[in-house]
Amino acid sequence: MTRHGKNCTAGAVYTYHEKKKDTAASGYGTQNVRLSRDAVKDFDCCCLSLQPCHDPVVTPDGFLYEREAILEYILHQKREIARQRKAYEKQRGAQKEERRELSRAAAQDQLRGFLEKEAAIVSRPLNPFTPRAGASPGEPQPGPTSAPEAVDKDKAKELPSFWIPSLTPEAKATKLEKPSRIVTCPMSGKPLRMSDLISVHFTPVDGSVDRVGLITRSERYVCAVTRDSLSNSTPCAVLRTSGAVVTMECVERLIRKDMVDPISGVPLTDKDIIPLQRGGTGFAGSGVQLEAKKSRPVMQA
Repeated sequence: MTRHGKNCTAGAVYTYHEKKKDTAASGYGTQNVRLSRDAVKDFDCCCLSLQPCHDPVVTPDGFLYEREAILEYILHQKREIARQRKAYEKQRGAQKEERRELSRAAAQDQLRGFLEKEAAIVSRPLNPFTPRAGASPGEPQPGPTSAPEAVDKDKAKELPSFWIPSLTPEAKATKLEKPSRIVTCPMSGKPLRMSDLISVHFTPVDGSVDRVGLITRSERYVCAVTRDSLSNSTPCAVLRTSGAVVTMECVERLIRKDMVDPISGVPLTDKDIIPLQRGGTGFAGSGVQLEAKKSRPVMQA
């Protein structure tokens, strides 16, 4: 097999690199990209801002958030739900009014048909030059259609505008579904309340270093019990009673024997031990999806 350089254009072999470069430039075909370590979130970073947390909180499912970011998200969701419910109630009111108008029009059509049938029943010949018996002296006699009525009929026959999308013949009113009142977690999609958020207290490696100096380090926090360094490669858990972060090895070997919080001394249950959701390490074995895929149109022969 002929070996080609990346920029070689004199050979007769269409190399893999040339095919990949042409595919990216053509705009067709699905593209796959392998994510590197720099694209993976650290275990102590917020799932919304992707920055190291200053005041971290964790959900019952183990997702870590910055308190300010998740509270702002919850308030935004509540405002959005209120707006959607207002639009839904407005749509329901319009539908009720439309149904009332239709029932009123049907009743008027029924009454008009009854009156026309009654007027068509003639027991004696009528003189067209004499007024009707029930008509008042000043009431105008039925004649040709007046000009305003003809204008209204012409307006009703006008075609809708083809330049405005909402007025085209194919345009239909968008039907809104009833919105849910429940605020959901942005990561797990499960219901989330402010009372479900649990404060997290990381144990820094060096307590004398400020937060700015701590962020620049690769190893920032350690286990609150065993003092083992914490990273994406170390499974961690948060104790609900004290908010301390410990390794899962510490939980299995020490805490589950007595089921007592070693920091606060409060008895624990299985629900009080929350596994912390962490990012990957850059290796496929970490259990995190490290391949990004973008689907694009495909040219078929």
